[in-house]
Amino acid sequence: MNPTGYREYRTPGLACSWTAALPPDAEPFVQRVLPDGCVDLVWAGGGILVAGPDTGPMPAVVRPGEEIAAVRFAPGTAPPVLGVPADALRDGRVPLRELWGGEADRLAEAVAAADDRRGALVAAVRERMGPADPFVAGVVAGLARGSVRGVADALGIGERQLRRRSLAAFGYGPKTLQRVLRFQRALGLARAGSPLAEAAFAAGYADQAHFAHEVRDLAGEPVRNLL
Repeated sequence: MNPTGYREYRTPGLACSWTAALPPDAEPFVQRVLPDGCVDLVWAGGGILVAGPDTGPMPAVVRPGEEIAAVRFAPGTAPPVLGVPADALRDGRVPLRELWGGEADRLAEAVAAADDRRGALVAAVRERMGPADPFVAGVVAGLARGSVRGVADALGIGERQLRRRSLAAFGYGPKTLQRVLRFQRALGLARAGSPLAEAAFAAGYADQAHFAHEVRDLAGEPVRNLL
């Protein structure tokens, strides 16, 4: 059981926003964060951290008395807001100050002082968001249905250009992005109650054994432990 009261909120334009907190008398809690193609901005302890995108399981420590407010960018949508390509953040935990300088400190102070910290962080992020990039939507939708070559052909670009642009947008090449998104689809179906074999097939795996192997690679433990 997660003692932090972790809660996600529907947030248009973002994958979600979320909060968590640990009582002062609790023990430190370590949450295993799984690859999902997303990037999070996490306010905690007065500072803001940029997390991900990840290629494997990452530990996230919540300390006693700590309160957290965060936003989660959908795959491919963080770089225009943060001002850096996603592969510069891959498997990283980077202070926002390193990207935004003093503006990050001012935002952290504003979030700390707000009655609604999550809302203040969401509002600040939305001010920086522009229109959706059709390349991002095309890659995500195409990889859910077909091959890397098929996506490149549909977008009218070569596979090398697709890889280069995917690294900048998602932090992964298209093959890794496809693995991560397929893993999350299957895991979501399994958590919703689908039998593992059905979840694996519906998500695009060859069979349940293929799904189990990918879970060990991407999550570091058997799928039944995750569930």
